[in-house]
Amino acid sequence: MTMKIALAQINSHVGHFEANAEKILVFSKQAKEQGADIVVFPEATLFGYHPMDLLGRPTVVQAELIALRKICRKLPKNILVLFGAFTLNRRRVGKPYFNSAVAFHNGRMRFFNKTLLPTYDVFDDARHIEPGDVTRNIISFKGQKILITICEDIWAWPMVGQKRSSYYDENPLRRIHRGAVDLILNLSASPFFQNKWPHRLAMTRATARYFKSPMVYVNMVGGQDELIFDGGSFAINEKGTVIAHCPHFREDLQIVDLKSDRQKKVKIAKQGIESLNNALVLGVRDFLRKTGLERAHFGLSGGIDSAVVACIAVEALGAKNVTALALPGPFSSAESFDYATKLAKNLGIELKTMTIESEYAAFADALKKQLGIEQFGLVHENLQARIRGTLLMAYANAKSSLLLNTTNKSELAAGYGTLYGDLCGGLSVIGDLLKRDVYQLAKYLNCEREVIPTGIIERAPTAELRPNQRDTDTLPPYDQLDESVVRLVENSLAAKSSSDKFLISALVKSEFKRWQSPPILKVRAHSFGQGRRMPIANAAVF
Repeated sequence: MTMKIALAQINSHVGHFEANAEKILVFSKQAKEQGADIVVFPEATLFGYHPMDLLGRPTVVQAELIALRKICRKLPKNILVLFGAFTLNRRRVGKPYFNSAVAFHNGRMRFFNKTLLPTYDVFDDARHIEPGDVTRNIISFKGQKILITICEDIWAWPMVGQKRSSYYDENPLRRIHRGAVDLILNLSASPFFQNKWPHRLAMTRATARYFKSPMVYVNMVGGQDELIFDGGSFAINEKGTVIAHCPHFREDLQIVDLKSDRQKKVKIAKQGIESLNNALVLGVRDFLRKTGLERAHFGLSGGIDSAVVACIAVEALGAKNVTALALPGPFSSAESFDYATKLAKNLGIELKTMTIESEYAAFADALKKQLGIEQFGLVHENLQARIRGTLLMAYANAKSSLLLNTTNKSELAAGYGTLYGDLCGGLSVIGDLLKRDVYQLAKYLNCEREVIPTGIIERAPTAELRPNQRDTDTLPPYDQLDESVVRLVENSLAAKSSSDKFLISALVKSEFKRWQSPPILKVRAHSFGQGRRMPIANAAVF
């Protein structure tokens, strides 16, 4: 097969149709200049993904369709341009829109619609979108029969070790005769989570081997709210061997020649702790960029969680756009302040110190005089956290700066945080990281030089809200708690260990906190946030 295909891995911005259209135009021209016959963009390239209930506003979709007509007048000739958009369902039945691949060539525009609409985890595609029919998605181009698929359309094959698909009773690709296809193209907006790559490769290989045809998979890159799209677009031959691969976490344009590259074999780098770091950096950078903010800040406690967030923020935004606030209270140790100071110096960021002792004393006195609350307890611990939260949010107002939350997933699962205190913020950077992930990331960040003081990594975690406090005074040891989070939250299994039973009770009691917590950057298969919908008031037995 003689066919040069450009993999145009771009970062779309939801609702910014002019900017998205301009990228499509620029990458299409570059692909044409490099001799490509076809250029393939990700799913929903023109609109951005996921649109959520923007699809419930007809004027927004109309604006996208206007942008669609405009760009098609400017696209280069003699190259097939394939990009994603939401288009009108002109039938009188069903949902108002299709999730489409727009195929444009020499003045002719055709639409090919997504068939499988996921409604699991973070996805709710069927809310506004009508399913298409993948059997109609075959196009003839330069003597080749090309099957156009959109993301989920290739995900109905069984996973490794399974007899059937987890989500679909039927695989729509099996409706197509195996000899009817010479090439498969897939436009994707597949969010990142750790170890996602083997799943993508398995689905594309199953598709390519079924049709005995090469396949090109083009994935979106960029952060969008909680979701992080990691790119990593690739092409495989009919046997499933990877013959081209785009980098992860950045835009790229790569040409694959299906004839000369057919026997080529590309080595894929392992996805590990570096990918986790890169994902979080991209998530923070794009969250600020796409919400129109430039600066971020956080409370720097001298603990490991805020230290890791500090490093990610600096890599994402640059030291000059990051501010740390040390907020020592009546039980804060000098050691914590020293660690915070050293870390800020290592990163080259500004550290502002605002003691909360006088504010705490005033509030404690008011509680005693006006409410009769005198004995030190949980009220006083939470009071310190809420004073800090108030000051951190005040800084956000004064400086147009985004407050980054520093709570990890294990603490969030256990409800180990104060609502309107250390749970406040505009974005939760490590809210999908188990405590062990935080430690692994800290060690990775120190692999070339000591950025995070070793003492921060080695010391016992403490909130320092009362004398000699340790997290394990309230929580199970983190190694046990992490396993319980994986078992109960991520895999929905029954409680067995004492740590499991502790967490089940804590989960139910603290659900209201997670409903009010900041958006969480998703980096694991099952996360708190859009993909988890638990009732606050329930009497279910887990």
